[in-house]
Amino acid sequence: MSDIILHHYEFSTFSEKVRTALGLKKLAWQSVDIPGLPPRPLLTPLTGGYRRAPVMQIGADIYCDTHMILATLDRLHPQPSLYPAGQEGLAHSIGFAWERLMWVPTIGVLVHYIGEHIPPEFVKDRKEGYLGIDISKAAMAPQFAEHTQFVRAQIGWLKQALAGRSFLLSNSPSAADLACWQTIYLLRKNCPPEVDALLGMEPLREWYDRIAALGHGSPSPMTPEQAYAVAKAAQPAPVTHIRGASEVDGLQVGAKVSVTPDDNARVPVLGTLVAANAAEVVVHHRAGDAGDIHVHFPRSGYTVAAA
Repeated sequence: MSDIILHHYEFSTFSEKVRTALGLKKLAWQSVDIPGLPPRPLLTPLTGGYRRAPVMQIGADIYCDTHMILATLDRLHPQPSLYPAGQEGLAHSIGFAWERLMWVPTIGVLVHYIGEHIPPEFVKDRKEGYLGIDISKAAMAPQFAEHTQFVRAQIGWLKQALAGRSFLLSNSPSAADLACWQTIYLLRKNCPPEVDALLGMEPLREWYDRIAALGHGSPSPMTPEQAYAVAKAAQPAPVTHIRGASEVDGLQVGAKVSVTPDDNARVPVLGTLVAANAAEVVVHHRAGDAGDIHVHFPRSGYTVAAA
């Protein structure tokens, strides 16, 4: 099995979610540090233009979106599982819904405390190429009370769900725990301690600390050039874990398609449909001199259309 390569940046909370999953599974992996915003000249050809982080690479296979990355890690390294038996759907759906609902309000709380320290070029990129909203402190200030109330209410639900339990779904962390944890991690890592009282987070401290203690596994540094060379020397793995699906909403395998996030960073990835099921879609494209690449996306959160 080829090495796990994670393209990520240190202050990305979605990257922290994956790093913590690697810690839970005690995996060794190659760490490629990328900028927090484009250009990423050696990664973009591999992803076909997908611009969010993190991205996981295994040989000439590229996995986009943390939901796809965690599901793939669990398929390749099943124990300990991120998707407890009998509760796989809950683990997926809780994590997806939490991140969709919480992301912008969490940023609203964050910039209230540290907005003046966010580089202008980062704010510009998130407005024009990523979120489509102005995350500057001045722009978000009028919604601070609204965002605070929303986050506090969601944390109230989380406290109820965790009452008397170590984790949400079983005796060990699941993908649902990591999704909920990562937004709280963003606030607790970057805001002053008063944010705990503001949002009522103190009862979550033991749960939070248990997940933080998982660490990041065993990373080793790798350059973007080395990761690109790995893809160039490899061929995509045969797609044997997806069976019985010959089309996606009428699009046949072999059709030219685009796959586009449906919420933000809506850059379409163009390629040939390789395989799909209810959880995953795989497309093939040529990445210049790196050759054949398979790019994997989750079905939830992405629109697949004829190119």
